[in-house]
Amino acid sequence: MTWDDTHARWWLEELAGDPSYERDVDPLLRSLVPSASDGTLLDVGCGEGRSLGRFGTSVGVDLLPSLARIASAHGPVVIADASLGLPFRNEAFAGAYAVLVLEHLIYPFRLVGEMARVVRPGGWCVVVHNHPVMTAPESGPVIDTTDGEVLWRWGGYLGGGHTDEPAGTGTVRFHHRTVGALLTGFARQEWALEEFVETPLGEMEDPLFYAQRHVPRLFGARWRRTDSIGRGDGVGLR
Repeated sequence: MTWDDTHARWWLEELAGDPSYERDVDPLLRSLVPSASDGTLLDVGCGEGRSLGRFGTSVGVDLLPSLARIASAHGPVVIADASLGLPFRNEAFAGAYAVLVLEHLIYPFRLVGEMARVVRPGGWCVVVHNHPVMTAPESGPVIDTTDGEVLWRWGGYLGGGHTDEPAGTGTVRFHHRTVGALLTGFARQEWALEEFVETPLGEMEDPLFYAQRHVPRLFGARWRRTDSIGRGDGVGLR
């Protein structure tokens, strides 16, 4: 699936109409980003710049020019396909974060390795991700008709696969990986796990969603860069 300006329009409408970003996603990200980082940060898949510059001096990277133009009001943005590589020198950043990005990539650990390359040793990486119980094919709520209890069907959790969700006039693809696969993929790219958080959706009026409040919707995690992968001399294009 190729992302284009159709997806950019959908994303802006999604942000404007869904309170869960402000209510759930933003607080989770804030809780995981270190309070003080000595150096420039990288916002991977910065979109329209919702989080760009929020935690200090930052550079964004995004695939879609229309979103990058909006994000540039909050800081410098490079237009690039991060799934193919990050156009920055080794060890250029103090930290990096990616919000709701990895689940859309066919090869997410290529980007995980690139983040390890451009973050200096001792630096950090924070990810906010749709929880894998949500991305598993055929997963979803099941209502017990005898008492109205809402249960959760795990679907193909232990397998791979993907789901396609409506996005304006098109679709957005969510690739499924288990929690174990994601944590192992980071560990193999020289990232040491510091914190892992699973969260439900916050307060909401929809009774069906409220009944699912015991089901994790998001996870957030922070890792530290372990080994030296390369040497760099500051932020810049390779």
